[in-house]
Amino acid sequence: MAPGTGRRESGYAALARTIRNEILQGRYADGRRLPTEAELARRHGVSRQTVRRAFQDLVAEGLVHRVPGRGTFARPKDGAYIRQFGSIDDLMGLSMDTRMDITVPLHRRVDVTAAGRLRLSSDVVYHLAFRRLHDATPFCLTTVFLPPHAGAALASVPELATEGATSEVTIIGLLDIRLDAPIAEADQSITVALADPPTAQGLGCAAGHPLLRIDRLYLDTAGRPVELAISHFLPEHYSYRTNLRRSITY
Repeated sequence: MAPGTGRRESGYAALARTIRNEILQGRYADGRRLPTEAELARRHGVSRQTVRRAFQDLVAEGLVHRVPGRGTFARPKDGAYIRQFGSIDDLMGLSMDTRMDITVPLHRRVDVTAAGRLRLSSDVVYHLAFRRLHDATPFCLTTVFLPPHAGAALASVPELATEGATSEVTIIGLLDIRLDAPIAEADQSITVALADPPTAQGLGCAAGHPLLRIDRLYLDTAGRPVELAISHFLPEHYSYRTNLRRSITY
């Protein structure tokens, strides 16, 4: 099923997701040529038209380019970390090719603003912060606030307990397997912010540097907030892309 829609994922979308993950994991690094349409069709048991449609999506995302008479090639990296997001599963997939470094270990604190955004009746939340790195380059600094039941569910995770600890997990991935109800959706807002001194230090940029700020409030299948994540991204090391589709009725 397509995540969060209750409908089956189309064949070309599933194939595009598979190829996308292979590219992001470095299988076709340095602009290497991808298999031909015929090769992919045989390998995945689909039609060449399905492969062609998957390639069209990947070209639109900027992950590959097509050269007439030569084939389809992964675009060489230009120093920016590129991710295509269309689902909660894609966000969980950050653990495939990035690393999380804890800057503020998980702890309880009073935060009126965060508690309000998490729709809590009290002001006590759990809080942690971390950098996310790709190929040893920090591209994101994230502050996380959790309601007490979610924070308690992660209290025994050793990777979150020590400043400087590193891990390849994601917070939503940890929550998804520990909470009674799985994560189903996220409310997201995207703005521009200027780096304050602590953020600048964490990302290795100058104070006042323009950053991409993405706030996500994750909800479980019952509609309850389970995580508020406020992330600041370096635009020179990160490119955010998402698929927007029309719902067409024939």
